[in-house]
Amino acid sequence: MPEGCGGAPRASAEDAPHGGRAVCGVCPHACAPAEGRRGLCRARVARGGQVVCESYGRVTSLALDPVEKKPLARWRPGSLVLSAGSYGCNLRCPFCQNASIACAGPDDVPWRPMAPAELADLALEARDRGCVGVAYTYNEPLVGIEFVADTARLVRRRGMANVLVSNGMVNAGPLAGLVPLLDAANIDLKGFSQEFYDVAGGDFEAVRRTIAALAAAPGCHLEVTTLVVPGLNDDEATIDAAAAWLASLDPTIPYHLTRFFPCHRLTDRPPTPVADLRRLADVARRHLDDVLLGNC
Repeated sequence: MPEGCGGAPRASAEDAPHGGRAVCGVCPHACAPAEGRRGLCRARVARGGQVVCESYGRVTSLALDPVEKKPLARWRPGSLVLSAGSYGCNLRCPFCQNASIACAGPDDVPWRPMAPAELADLALEARDRGCVGVAYTYNEPLVGIEFVADTARLVRRRGMANVLVSNGMVNAGPLAGLVPLLDAANIDLKGFSQEFYDVAGGDFEAVRRTIAALAAAPGCHLEVTTLVVPGLNDDEATIDAAAAWLASLDPTIPYHLTRFFPCHRLTDRPPTPVADLRRLADVARRHLDDVLLGNC
């Protein structure tokens, strides 16, 4: 079984085909690793009859970023967020732009221990430099949802904001506990069919549920991003369907169409032509008020 995936109700031998192993409840993969083994995400491990967050408090990346880099175009423009990442991801996108940490486990990348209070305090110390809070980003933060939630509570107590940058593939229960702590989010909508998410190793409906939940959350500003990859999701029908669905939630959702550059396992195709990106933006604008281009 592949190593890594999510956090966990205990499963009995009667209700799971896993020989009584604990089943991770964080994402739809429902990994049931053997004791001491990791799920698909490589950030969670079976330990003592539970699937727990092994990456908790392990920070691989830390930077003070402009909010526009998340990307968030319509939320506190000109401000900075303290961006923190760990390792692991519950997707396997061949076009991953952060594969060095997203596809990594604890032995593959340097990390430093950092308690939630330490991260929250670092953001507070940077307030005079324009920092407004913490962004959970770089790898897939929701495979370490316990650390995100614990840190987010402390960030809120310090009067600062929480930003989530995620692939959105999370179960509804864990997400529901996190949403009230979020002030802004950018969710990747990688394609608009389960067939596309089969390529990425994910669950299309779970991502749609996440986007819909955040769009309905009164305290959370939402933006959505699609990386437009030549030959995979650069057809007008895909972008038209995605934009129409987003508009059915809220036509004012800012929608980012981002240019692909060769990376990871997709080095055999060219960057997205800018002309194609502009054409697809016009398609999306049939439905949405605010369509932006990225990486151009």
